Amino acid sequence: MNKTNKDHILQNKISLIFIPLTIFFFCLVGFFFFNKIFYLIFFAANVYHVTRQSFGVSKLYTKEKSNVNFQEKHIYFFNFLFFFIAYLRFFLEIDIADFIIYLNIAVLFILGISIAMYLFKFGFDQSLFAFITGCLIFYPACFVNNPVHVILMGVTMHFSQYLFLTNKVVIGRKNENKSELIKSRFSMYFVLVAIIYGSVMASLSMFGKYEEQALKNLIIIPIIGQILHFYLDSQLWKFSLKHNRDSVLKYIMN
Repeated sequence: MNKTNKDHILQNKISLIFIPLTIFFFCLVGFFFFNKIFYLIFFAANVYHVTRQSFGVSKLYTKEKSNVNFQEKHIYFFNFLFFFIAYLRFFLEIDIADFIIYLNIAVLFILGISIAMYLFKFGFDQSLFAFITGCLIFYPACFVNNPVHVILMGVTMHFSQYLFLTNKVVIGRKNENKSELIKSRFSMYFVLVAIIYGSVMASLSMFGKYEEQALKNLIIIPIIGQILHFYLDSQLWKFSLKHNRDSVLKYIMN
């Protein structure tokens, strides 16, 4: 809602106003009438969105094309693998309790090979940490008993990356409009908004555990917030658009 986006939003009403409203309506219909399918779509969108961001973050830390290609293939592989495991366990409800230990050993072995290959090809650098994060985000699919807990770890890691990058944009915009630079690495206003939003949405998510149906249904509010976030991110962080390069990317790369 920053004023630098106002004209851009008004010029792109279909993609930035009408489609989000359509998504909002779809979420309500899906949640109340096609609940299980809706949750599967939500989980798939979550995995796809976070995977795309993980790859995008990795690209910020390296410009070597071979490194970027390596990370892209491995991050996509691991996140697809974890989505497939979660699909088998939580949506098809296949009981693999007797094989959980072997599954985790196999996954960690494959991950270890990927990390060893990375070190052999590119050496130890800061991009390694973004790479490991991108590969591990949905690893809880291999051992937790609730699909919500799979998302919990991923969203926390994803959200911390997102807040750091978005904070850089907020600070950059403020510094551009002031004669005196902001020395703090965090905007207190931004931090306060993030804490309030996170607290409200986390509280509403807790209602999903209640037996009372009216309270239980309140979980749709943070879910809609998440799905709108997935879509709007694809528009506002699309750096093929000049507006986004000028109003977002330049502050991240500064």
